Formats: sequence, C-alpha cells, structure tokens
Amino acid sequence: MTPDEESTSNAKDRKESHAAAQDIAGSDGKLLADELETIPTVVPREGDGYRQRKSGKGKVSASLIGEEIQALTEDDLRRVNTRKGLLQLLKRKEVDVEEVRKTLLYEQELRALQVELVRLQRWVQNDGQRIAILVEGRDAAGKGGTIRRFTEHLNPRAMRVVALPKPTDEEKGQWYFQRYIRQLPNKGEIVFFDRSWYNRAVVEPVMGFCSKKDHQRFLQQVTEFEHMLYEDGVTIIKFWFSISKEEQAKRFEARRQNPLKQWKLSPVDEKAQELWDSYTRYKEEMFSKTHATFSPWIIVKANDKQAARLESLRYVLNLLPYKGKETADVRLTPDPNVITRFHRKMVELDL
Repeated sequence: MTPDEESTSNAKDRKESHAAAQDIAGSDGKLLADELETIPTVVPREGDGYRQRKSGKGKVSASLIGEEIQALTEDDLRRVNTRKGLLQLLKRKEVDVEEVRKTLLYEQELRALQVELVRLQRWVQNDGQRIAILVEGRDAAGKGGTIRRFTEHLNPRAMRVVALPKPTDEEKGQWYFQRYIRQLPNKGEIVFFDRSWYNRAVVEPVMGFCSKKDHQRFLQQVTEFEHMLYEDGVTIIKFWFSISKEEQAKRFEARRQNPLKQWKLSPVDEKAQELWDSYTRYKEEMFSKTHATFSPWIIVKANDKQAARLESLRYVLNLLPYKGKETADVRLTPDPNVITRFHRKMVELDL
C-alpha cells in the first residue's frame, strides 16, 4: 500500500468510526453508561506511538512503544476463573502479588479520600472559606503528583493550581510578594501552589538567583506576610515533601529514561544532587525562621509516593472542619510515621 493509499484508508476508518459513534449516541448526542463500551474505535496503527505484534495464531494487536509485552494465552484465561489458578498465573508471569494488592488498596483508599475532598470543597464554597495549600520540597519529591490527586475530582471553578514561571523584568522591580498576592484564594476557593513564595528561601539562594540581602529580607518579612493573611481569614497549609538523596537520584534517572517525563528535567534539577548539602542548609534555616503556630511546616516523608499522597490528603481533611466529615467511610487521621509537624529539635529531616 502506498503512503497516499494508507492515508486514505486511515481517513475512511476514522470517518466510519465517527459515524458509528453518532448512531449509538442518537439525535440528542447523549450516551447511556452501558453504551460506552460499544463505541467503536479505530485500531491503532504503527507509527502513531504504537507497534504491531502478532499472537501465535497470527492475529495482530497493538501495544504502546516501550510497553512490556506479556501476552495471555487461552489457558491463562481459564486459570483466571479460580483463585489458585490466578495465583499460579501471576507467579508464572513474575507478577509481585503483594505489590498488586498494595496498589489496589491504594486506589480504593484514594477514591474514598477524594470523595471527602469533594465534600470539603462544597463546604469551602458554601462557607466562603479561603484555603491556600503550599506544596514545597526538593526536585522530584512528588509535589505535582500529589497536587493532581488533590484536584482530580474537584470543581475547577472553585479551585486553582498556581505554578508561576520565573519573574519577568517588570516583576523583578516589584515587591517580591506582589505577584503571589494576585494568586491568593478568593472567597470560596482553594488554591494549590506548586512551589510558592518560598522559592526565595531555598531554590533562589542555592542557585544564585537572589542576593544574600534579598534572602534575609524575605526571611524577615514572610512570617509577617503570612500573619496578615491569617488575620484576614486565609487558611495557610505548608507541606514540605522530604525524600532521600538516593531516591531523588533514582527518580531523576527514571525521568531520563521515560520520553513522556523528560520535560520535567531542568537545569536546576540537574544540579540538585550536586548541591544537595546546600539545599539542606537553606531548608533548615527556612524551617527555623518561618515555622509559626498560624502557619506551621508539615513534613511529608515522600520516599513512598503512594503513602505521601494518601497521608497528605488525610492531613487536609482532618485539619478543616467541613460538614459531613463525621460520617466519612475512610480514616482521616494522618499516619504520624509519614506526616509530622516540624519542631525545632528535629535533627535530620531528609530520609
């Protein structure tokens, strides 16, 4: 088949699939839940991020490029019908049953906590609350992934995620906090800061992006700034995601190997391992000078991503007095082995 013929064939397939989907949807364009499984889709073609593979009987199926192939035979499918057979199959395929069990429990727990987050957001909206959740930590500590689990099922009209780029020339001439003030939560809104004004406490001095005078001025002003927000009714929750140096190196390598995650690596990330001790010194100074009763630092042990996500959600749900939390079907008290409140006697914060 020539390239032109193949292109024509692809277009025809897509047109037929679209027409079939419209027939199922009907004139009003709505689909019933049990009809979703019947929507025809175009078979993925090699070159669209897929590769073709053939089974023993010559049938062709598709898999994502880079995906590990583990084909199931007819005998495998028969084994799935019994508990003993399923365990034998998993063992033969070298599947870690305990890891699978852990993931299933994690998904179940996550869903229950996200249901509570929806209730929490409804309370925030109805009560006119203003919630600012700051998510800080070393590079690759799992900040973005945790924020996604927080926001996955929330109403986007009453929630925002703020991840500001480096300041413009105009912003550099303003008061440091000015561009963050514009992003603070409005009445009935939750705002997640994927890194916040605390860039000036750790990242900027480590990388030489600010002067020592700028850094010290920030440490003097930030507690007063947060106290003004607190007095005005803004609830500030400050998370620090803590990982070990070895875990950070492992996650960086995983990003280099994954073409879908390579965008996460930046020049700042590349220097994170080299400047590990410098990050530690500035981080410890930040904690000692900016921890307050009205805006305490909450340390999240994040070597285990799943535990870090679940316990962070629990902390927020446990902290805020939203309506309906007493009837929750899931534990809301965070695990003290994962979530701890900073105190000045702490010696080593990173795992």
